[in-house]
Amino acid sequence: MRVAVRPPALRHWFSHSIPLAIFALLLLYLSVRSLGARSGCGSRAQPCVPGGTAPFQVRQESGTLEAPERKRPPCLGPRGMLGRMMRRFHASLKPEGDVGLSPYLAGWRALVEFLTPLGSVFAFATREAFTKVTDLEARVHGPDAEHYWSLAAMAAWERRAGLLEQPGAAPRDLTRSSGSRTLLLLHRALRWSQLCLHRVATGALGGPDAGVQCSDAYRAALGPHHPWLVRQTARLAFLAFPGRRRLLELACPGATEAEARAALVRAAGTLEDVYNRTQSLLAERGLLQLA
Repeated sequence: MRVAVRPPALRHWFSHSIPLAIFALLLLYLSVRSLGARSGCGSRAQPCVPGGTAPFQVRQESGTLEAPERKRPPCLGPRGMLGRMMRRFHASLKPEGDVGLSPYLAGWRALVEFLTPLGSVFAFATREAFTKVTDLEARVHGPDAEHYWSLAAMAAWERRAGLLEQPGAAPRDLTRSSGSRTLLLLHRALRWSQLCLHRVATGALGGPDAGVQCSDAYRAALGPHHPWLVRQTARLAFLAFPGRRRLLELACPGATEAEARAALVRAAGTLEDVYNRTQSLLAERGLLQLA
């Protein structure tokens, strides 16, 4: 039996083209203006969510898969990356229904720290997110800090000051985007991260692998905002995604597969809570079309 061998030149091209493709993809989705939702997502372009869910909030998808508390893996503990990320994001959910910007951005920093070691695809995915986080942190600690302590305060201030972009129109200088627009881009990326982690955690043995499920999550959360070329680039990029078992090992070192899956489900649930709260606040203020 003859076995086809991929020519060295083709292997070299493929290994270099995948990282470049995912870098281009994530650079675009965090910086270009939204092209609006496609058919099935409603008029005035509410973000698409899978399964016909409500326009302003998504279903609670995190389930009840949990490892026994006595077996809580280190990744959920005080020093674990997942544990730190969950505590910071949870702290952003203010009792009065607002989202605190400082803990929200601290949660994003922990999410970037968590995702980066999972592989080169995640590293490229988080690079632009880190830039957006840094931009918002400069506002939170800048001369107008009194207006940037929460999402609601920021949106109200930027509207009064005439800083908000026209719906659907990208600013001429992307480095001078409003804080509300920058947060919207992070908000969409958070949805993709949440869906990807949840599907990695709950995928059935023998079912679609992590790359397929995270690609599906991209099509649900980010694809509706991208042109055809970017969507095709995404499809190619996910071919290089790590396998489910490897992702679980990296996400929760030293844990059993069941413990790692349960830990990711809990983390995805926290991200989902933050996403739903933020989605409602942005929708109520008519800010979902800033990008």
